[in-house]
Amino acid sequence: MNIQPVAPFSLSEHWNVISRTILPVVYQKDVIPGTDQAGIGDITQSFFFSPKKADEGGLVWGVGPAMLLPTGTDDLGADTWGLGPTLVLLKQEGPWSYGALANHIVDVGGGRRRVGISSTFLQPFVSRGIGQGRTVGINLESTYDWEAKQWTLPLNVFYSKVTKLGSQMLSYQGGARVYMDTPSGGPDWGVRFTVTLLFPE
Repeated sequence: MNIQPVAPFSLSEHWNVISRTILPVVYQKDVIPGTDQAGIGDITQSFFFSPKKADEGGLVWGVGPAMLLPTGTDDLGADTWGLGPTLVLLKQEGPWSYGALANHIVDVGGGRRRVGISSTFLQPFVSRGIGQGRTVGINLESTYDWEAKQWTLPLNVFYSKVTKLGSQMLSYQGGARVYMDTPSGGPDWGVRFTVTLLFPE
């Protein structure tokens, strides 16, 4: 399970910085034979510096640093600090939204269990609003491990709906994923459910 707060902060009249944190909460059984692990994984923290208004073509973009923080417990982390660039692009045309999120992180320090990391993440996406707060979409959450020279390629298809629970706006999303490529022993398919609390201005 990922806990993933995303929040914009105003820097000036024309610029925002958007904070995106990914905190994994993990339970795994027999990944290390004969043992179970439960706890939190390493945090990925990104900051996107982004204009407050889209450009003339309707493109929204942000660029900044991405950091890997060695917060993992119970052998669930890499004991490694990582750093690299990140970029997001988004364009909306009528009911369609499309774009991509990308980052590349390399290890820059760590403890006695430090792991060599050179990893590129690329997430192209497209979605279409179908009315009444409903959206269908598809994305590819691809990761390339330059150390192992290995792709992980899950293709996700999803449906989401914006609604209210009392006075709280939220979005819920459900979907399925198919892995087009994984390391040896990796999964073939998966499912996902997401709840997002929304705080519009």
